Amino acid sequence: MRPLAQRKLAICSLLLLCFALPSACQAEEVVMAFGEKIAPFCFPESDNGIELEVIGEALAFKGHTLRPRYYPLARVPLEFKMAHVDAAMTDLGFGAQGGFFGDPAVLYDNVFVSLTQRALTINKPEDLKDLTVVSFPGGLKRYPEWLTAVDQAGRYFEQNNQELQVAGLNKGRFDVVLSDRNIYHYFELQLTRNNLFTPKSVDMHAFTKADPNDYRPVFRSEKVRDDFNLGLQQLKASGRYQAIYDNYLK
Repeated sequence: MRPLAQRKLAICSLLLLCFALPSACQAEEVVMAFGEKIAPFCFPESDNGIELEVIGEALAFKGHTLRPRYYPLARVPLEFKMAHVDAAMTDLGFGAQGGFFGDPAVLYDNVFVSLTQRALTINKPEDLKDLTVVSFPGGLKRYPEWLTAVDQAGRYFEQNNQELQVAGLNKGRFDVVLSDRNIYHYFELQLTRNNLFTPKSVDMHAFTKADPNDYRPVFRSEKVRDDFNLGLQQLKASGRYQAIYDNYLK
């Protein structure tokens, strides 16, 4: 067969494939910015975690492939704004920046955690008076109305290693931990499995209502966003969404 005839045959074969499997011809590789290690939502060293698996499987529903890239959390929206990536796990309040918001893949629900034996009541900022509070980095900036007075009193500290937060609270080294519910539970499970650690009963004090819109991913392509939303709906309807959570938290 002559070269020209071979090229024509190849083009015809590709066109037939696209008509037969249109989604295969429209699928994209989606380079997406994620924050650095946020267990159990994101593990860069193994490219897995609750958030990565949910987003990856939701995109795969329409044939797209997730390619995660990892940055300090504050850089995630900047990388999207500079068009270094096709999508970002969150906008951190900077807005869609010319992109399109998807439905929330996960929800971070921050609470104050204290030992049940302390019988603490935390309903208003004044209830933190005279208590030592340990938080994830950026807690003071996010909740200044609750933590400014604690910080000014020299009783507020930030700890990047959230496993140490759980261990320290369990030993009574401080009074209160500010953490996401699932993150705290995950590290409590890890300590129980890996060490001679007996978790004490804790109370989780809700002090703010988690807003799903605070954690929406943003996509440069409207079509990819729409495909992601459809895939996310399918994950939830099938029970797969909950199964991903349970794999890390049970």
